[in-house]
Amino acid sequence: MTSGKWIAVLTVVVVFTAARVVVGEEGMWPHYDVDKMPFESFRSSGLELNPADIYNPDGGGLCEAVVRLGATGSFVSADGLILTNHHVAFDAVQKQSTVVKNLVRDGFYAATRGEEIPAIGYDAWVTKSAIDVTERVLARVTDGMTDFERYQAIDRAIKEIIAEGEKQGDVKCRVAKMFDGKQFILYTRLQIRDVRIVYVPPLSIGEYGGDIDNWMWPRHTGDFSFLRAYVAPDGSVAEYSEENVVYHPKVFFPIAKSGIEEGDFTMIIGFPGKTNRYACSYEVDDIVHFSYPSRIELYRDILGIIEDISRDDPETAIRLASTVKGINNGLKNRIGMLEGFDQWDLLERKVESEIALTDFINSSPELRTKYGGVLPGLDSLYREISRTRDKDFVMGSMMWSDYVDIAFTLYKWSVERQKDDMERESGYQDRDSTSIREWLEDLQVNLVPKYERALVGYFLDRALNLPEGQRVSTIDEVIRQVEGTDPQTKLETWLDYAFANTKVGDLGWRLKMFHMSTKELESLNDPMIEFARVTYPEREEHSDRAKRHAGTATRLQPQLINAYAEFNHNEMYPDANGTMRVNFGVVRGYSPSDAVWYKCFTTAKGVIEKETGEDPFIVPEALEEYHANASISAYADPAIGDVPVNFLSTNDATGGNSGSPVIDGKGRLVGVLFDCNYESIAADYLFNPSVTRSISVDTRYVLHIIDEIYHLDALVGELTLQ
Repeated sequence: MTSGKWIAVLTVVVVFTAARVVVGEEGMWPHYDVDKMPFESFRSSGLELNPADIYNPDGGGLCEAVVRLGATGSFVSADGLILTNHHVAFDAVQKQSTVVKNLVRDGFYAATRGEEIPAIGYDAWVTKSAIDVTERVLARVTDGMTDFERYQAIDRAIKEIIAEGEKQGDVKCRVAKMFDGKQFILYTRLQIRDVRIVYVPPLSIGEYGGDIDNWMWPRHTGDFSFLRAYVAPDGSVAEYSEENVVYHPKVFFPIAKSGIEEGDFTMIIGFPGKTNRYACSYEVDDIVHFSYPSRIELYRDILGIIEDISRDDPETAIRLASTVKGINNGLKNRIGMLEGFDQWDLLERKVESEIALTDFINSSPELRTKYGGVLPGLDSLYREISRTRDKDFVMGSMMWSDYVDIAFTLYKWSVERQKDDMERESGYQDRDSTSIREWLEDLQVNLVPKYERALVGYFLDRALNLPEGQRVSTIDEVIRQVEGTDPQTKLETWLDYAFANTKVGDLGWRLKMFHMSTKELESLNDPMIEFARVTYPEREEHSDRAKRHAGTATRLQPQLINAYAEFNHNEMYPDANGTMRVNFGVVRGYSPSDAVWYKCFTTAKGVIEKETGEDPFIVPEALEEYHANASISAYADPAIGDVPVNFLSTNDATGGNSGSPVIDGKGRLVGVLFDCNYESIAADYLFNPSVTRSISVDTRYVLHIIDEIYHLDALVGELTLQ
């Protein structure tokens, strides 16, 4: 390699590898590492807080006001009031909706505590502590272990640590893997199990623009909702009960009535789900050429199934509304991800980075000894994964069907229950029994048998058409035993029989089955349980493959990260994994293409201008009348001359950050993050500071809606405005 080419490749590495940190703006930093962030560089933008104001292990930091709700929310009153996104609360209000009482369309407001209704299936997780347990987790791992044995050793250690942590009572623990297995953190959390709906705006506000505007800018969406957390009278966590009382958080956010301006400091605290910035080229290649194209095809097929069965059936459409919303979001995300990969030449850049890294590793015997086997090992891993990826994709995707998921879960639960608790697979221990039972109950609200039949038929058809060498032999055998010669007719015959005779769709029977032994389950001769029994060995092989691959990854991926750290001499942050993270940024627009500049704020005027009178651009009458009369809002920004609706910031975020509080330099709430721009979707793999932006609803618009448009006096009065 010539010196000129070396410099060119090295530049690629420094600029584009995940190890590079753009000061403050790139990086979803663990909350316990907040003191590593560049506080001084943001002082000029308005940051007045110190690290201990944000996270204090002794209590009292702003992080205590942030909760996980599947995505994120934050306490905004001393009485457990939680502000989050409309789309985060959507599933809760959908489960309370009917054709006659359509809360999805019309919204919901509880003027008194007694009128608040359960958010079915929702928990609020309050993080109590985070402790490094890496040494304990890896203590039993030895060099002579197979990768499957490595996985088992780590899994056993994690279960023991969790069991010890949960002896405190009234808490749930999780050991999170950081840097793909280089570090392990024990999170102790309070699981508040009684969450209720306080206010959800009508769909025409909370989802204004719908899927057309999703991931796009400019945006004019009032994507916010209010929930409330309840506990038992003695302060312990409890399921929903009329006797429960509001939870009193130690910390909650005041709201900045004056809002923010362009260039102002913004901080987010939340629970981003997953990023892959340390992914190797072999993983990216699999994503580009198999994983994402397969997922896109799957999403489109399932949307087609739902469209067919819900046509002229409003009740089914309501029951599947959350599913449609989630699939559409995932579909647009995967398409945007592949477009971003192509635009940014992600795969090529990953390959170039690894070429430069290899040259660095080969520059000394010591480095070769430490890291010489990493990239070849990852290459071998992904070659092995590719050998069964069609089969594994179908088997994993089959759990989209609730009927299949229920049957497999019940059967596996009966098998695992025969073992000592610590010998069981994670997710099937005694500590999991309450959550599994609640899941079995909550499923009933949205269970649509005709959708389930179509879905099971779709996946079985895909399984029956897998290529030779990747067949699911047990599924082949199930259909082979049906009388007849035409494969499609035999499949339809089995589906007719299975759905006419299974009881997994009946709540009462499901709960009975949950307590049955394996022998008792099998004696029911239930077709779906029988399907789970017959395919169980092959599903276990699928699970063991995944565990073996995970064991290999936890051995190799940390070495790759260490190699890049030595190469680039950088402080590094772990990929997102659903744990609490903090990020700094500023309010700023961006240029998506030549000669185009997007301003950082949208306004109420823009909401009216977008109206078409047809979904998803219908403006509620109350909002239209207010602005038609040229009323001067108390929440208008004098510099803009209108009420700000949404704003852009440079904060680094991803899925799971939805509902994250956007906080100003004084620690006040100024927005609720709900999306990222389309150009930044690929930032899960490669952060590009010039176009990566988060989109938030401005709290001034939230206040405008609940105060001036709908006059929700009790809700407004509960908030602290500064």
